Amino acid sequence: MSKLLPLSLLISCLIAGCASPTSSLPTATQLTPVKDAVWFKLPTEAYRGKQDDVFFLDAQLGFYVNGIGKIYRSQDGGLNWKMVLNQPGTYFRAIGMIDARHGFAGNIGTDYFPGVTDETPLYETNDGGETWQAVKNLPGTAVKGICAIDIVQSQFINAGYLDERTIVHAGGRVGSPAQLLRSLDGGRNWVNIDMRPWVASIVDVKFFDAMNGVVFAGSDPDIAKSHALIVVTHDGGKTWDKAYESPRAFEMTWKGSFPTREVGYATVQNYNPDKEENQRRILKTRDGGKTWLEMDLVKDAAVREFGIGFANENLGWVGTTTGGFETRDGGTTWNRLDLGRYVNKIRILPDGQGHFTAFAIGADVFKFAVPPANLPVPTPTVPATVGKP
Repeated sequence: MSKLLPLSLLISCLIAGCASPTSSLPTATQLTPVKDAVWFKLPTEAYRGKQDDVFFLDAQLGFYVNGIGKIYRSQDGGLNWKMVLNQPGTYFRAIGMIDARHGFAGNIGTDYFPGVTDETPLYETNDGGETWQAVKNLPGTAVKGICAIDIVQSQFINAGYLDERTIVHAGGRVGSPAQLLRSLDGGRNWVNIDMRPWVASIVDVKFFDAMNGVVFAGSDPDIAKSHALIVVTHDGGKTWDKAYESPRAFEMTWKGSFPTREVGYATVQNYNPDKEENQRRILKTRDGGKTWLEMDLVKDAAVREFGIGFANENLGWVGTTTGGFETRDGGTTWNRLDLGRYVNKIRILPDGQGHFTAFAIGADVFKFAVPPANLPVPTPTVPATVGKP
């Protein structure tokens, strides 16, 4: 239920600024690792290839999804998992939970990956993941598929009071067409934004509030013609401005991460068949996404980037085909580490006390925390074959 602030407090907020702990991004110095925290592999069902998304609401309750139609839930921080849905023919690409009972899962849709027969782009649960139903009130042209779900709590003025609402965006898809679903009331009602005037494909989306957001994309459905692309909006998605486009073909941006409102990072995927074109890069912004700077990750043609996550302005990780990379100086230098292969999404979970836990999903699910004493240190994951991005 929304919490309303009286007019007197609202005026104080408008003058001094009120921050909601669920909507405001941390400052660069807020989140630091707890002592002895490391990345370790969680016990999950074996999967060959890249799994795409993991989402934890708190230190105990979390979910992950994969491309063979399965959704799993953990109630003990990832140490044990229950499969709550097994739906062959669906490729679950993204998941986002509003609270312990209500959330959404996105399906990539047909005509991209072999074996995907499900045309439903978005599913919803209202009972903590026990059951999932197709979202049926989506307006406009049918959405082909979803690759990313973003949920943010945002404050707004409601009849003289400061109210809070749940904003959901679901974007897709890789390989086109590019559409963005938008709800300002937690998924009860939706707007369907045709993004084709600005981008050809959507892989990730991040909104800071109802008006300001970033989409990570590609410029052409043909990867041989595609350039990595980032667009931003300041009017709730009605119009978009190009913030970055790579000068090279065979590229697209993949995932983004904003440890603060101003500082953000993104991965750039490169599919150039010329092995001499082996420089891999990330992107960094210091002005909230308005402009982006290319930074070198590694020179290695075997590396293809996927997920990215930063806990603060300096400490972050990138997942790739060959394993993980870590930086402690804001992307200037990188070191390899065992984070499993094909990590597609890295989620940072603040603990409310200045520290954080993190989760990463790819061929396996990893956790950044102090490992339990009875959990063995994981061995490096076995290479798997993945097809399309």
